[in-house]
This record gives sequence, C-alpha cells and structure tokens, in this order.
Amino acid sequence: LSPAGAQTTQLLVEPPWRPAVLWDRVTLTCQGSGTAGATTWYKDGQRWGQERQDRFTVTESGTYTCDRPGTGHSPPVRVSDDELVLQVPAQALLEGDTLTLRCRC
Repeated sequence: LSPAGAQTTQLLVEPPWRPAVLWDRVTLTCQGSGTAGATTWYKDGQRWGQERQDRFTVTESGTYTCDRPGTGHSPPVRVSDDELVLQVPAQALLEGDTLTLRCRC
C-alpha cells in the first residue's frame, strides 16, 4: 500500500473496456510522476522489449505492467485474444447508473 498522498504508477488502457482484447487495438500508456521516458515494461512478469516508451499498441496477449522510477510498478492489465467476450466500461459505477455492455460473438 502507498502512503496517503503518495504518487503511484498507473496503466491507462484505450479503448476503456474490460476485459481488454487484442481485436480492439489496445493501447497502453504508463502514467506516473516518475521520470518520463524511463519506463520499463513487463509482460507476463518478465522484462519486455518496449523500453523507454511511455505508450504502445499491444500486439500479443498477456499480462502487462509498467514501472516508472520514483512511483514503482503499475497494477497489472491482462490483454486477451479471446473471440467471445462480454465487455463493460472501465469506469466507476453507482447504483442506478445506466450500464452499456459490449458483446463480441
């Protein structure tokens, strides 16, 4: 857990649907207050080749995290290559909110 008010590294996923799937042309952006251009990417727990880029389009399924010096590792994001998926918007919802679902069948 981070101390109150501490900056953390986040992984922004576009388009903002969960689960993330390859056929959506998913772009990952590593965000944090750490050093820009010093991002280290991990795929399935192993250091991965997209060094120093803060943003890229995913071409392989797997679980991705990023690390920025000063703010640490992001939470993981799984990108699958499933053909049948029911997706929900990646946003906070409150009781009574209207929810749009997407189905790739």
